[in-house]
Amino acid sequence: MTLKVIGSGFGRTGTMSLKLALEQIGLGPCYHMVEVFKNPAAPDMWSAVADDLDHADWGKIFDGYNSTVDWPNATYYKELADAYPAAKVIHTERDAEDWYASTQATIFADRGPPDPDVPFARMISKVIFPLFDGRMADKDHLISVYRAHNARVRETIPPERLLIYHVADGWGPLCDFLGVPAPEGDTPKVNSREEFGAHIETQIQAAIN
Repeated sequence: MTLKVIGSGFGRTGTMSLKLALEQIGLGPCYHMVEVFKNPAAPDMWSAVADDLDHADWGKIFDGYNSTVDWPNATYYKELADAYPAAKVIHTERDAEDWYASTQATIFADRGPPDPDVPFARMISKVIFPLFDGRMADKDHLISVYRAHNARVRETIPPERLLIYHVADGWGPLCDFLGVPAPEGDTPKVNSREEFGAHIETQIQAAIN
């Protein structure tokens, strides 16, 4: 099994909805941060990637998966695009102000400094926090990094290989880009702040603590 789709969008840009959509149209299983919670070995594997990117064992990390979205992989979208040249890249985006507000209510809510002795905390301190220089509550800085990332994806990935996707766009552009028929009904729309608070937050806290 090899990756057919690589998601380059940061967390809180509709990545969970995209995961479910890809799985619904036959491009699953799809790797997402929730898969890290399910696999006790995953945080250390991603920390190893951060420590020695040139020797990343992508085949081991993504064994059994057809696609990947969200962090941790979004940090390494370019390396993954090079490693899987036949894969298409989907870049999820949302309004920058909305994205910042969502991160502060969920993934970047203040939990104190990550404990380097906890594998999950060590992973995010190596894979995600450095993207923002550890300034997870600095609005102007986070938005600047977010916008720069969105621009860099456009510069890095050839346009014929890239879809800029907003969850509200629905099945049409997604299925056209992937060359698959559109299912009946609406695309999945999940992982609101409330859903995150009810489900994912407990997993993060358990992983960190």
